[in-house]
Amino acid sequence: MADSKVTRSRKIRKRSDFPEVTGKIVEAVELKASDPGYSIGLIFTDRTFLSFDIEPQMAFTIAPELSDWKTGNYKPLKRWRAVQST
Repeated sequence: MADSKVTRSRKIRKRSDFPEVTGKIVEAVELKASDPGYSIGLIFTDRTFLSFDIEPQMAFTIAPELSDWKTGNYKPLKRWRAVQST
C-alpha cells in the first residue's frame, strides 16, 4: 500500500502590526531589566529601534515604540497603543 503524502502550502503572513519595520534588517536584539519590568529591543541596520516595554502587574502591559538613533540621540517616530493581557 502506498503512503499518501500530504502537501501543505507555506503561506507567508502578509499582515503586519508594525508595517513601518516590514523589510528592515535586524542588526541586534536586546533584553533589559528595568524597575517596572523589562524591555525587548530590535535594532535595525538603518539605526532605528523598535522597543517593547513589558510591565508585569496582575496582567502584562506591552507598549511598542519605534525610535530613530541615527544621530546617537533618541528621536521617537511612532508609538502604538499599549496591549494588556487579561
